[in-house]
Amino acid sequence: MLKEFKAFIARGNVVDLAVGVIIGAAFTSIVTSLTKNLINPLIGLFIGKINLSGLVFSVGNAHFRYGLFIDSVINFLIIAFVVFLMVKAINQFLPKTDKKDAAPSVSEVYLKQIRDLLKEKE
Repeated sequence: MLKEFKAFIARGNVVDLAVGVIIGAAFTSIVTSLTKNLINPLIGLFIGKINLSGLVFSVGNAHFRYGLFIDSVINFLIIAFVVFLMVKAINQFLPKTDKKDAAPSVSEVYLKQIRDLLKEKE
């Protein structure tokens, strides 16, 4: 079992995934800092409050911190946009494969045969 685990860890996909998670965590902290220190004060100039995380409304004893939610939404949008740009850039560098040239797999051939047989029975 130790041998199988060692082979699993040594595979490229697992190492790539680990690197991606570590870089993603570091990138998230950078985006959080960007949002809190640059973007929120800029938005706060228009709203009238510099610190959006202080935006709260209360109903009874419940406090709804919608400013923190706005921070999270801004963080998400920045991260999603940067990931979109990265994927788009990576796709430009990857060689494009023409799917029409690839031979159909065995399962595709069988599925087509099954489909044709079902059509004949109708």
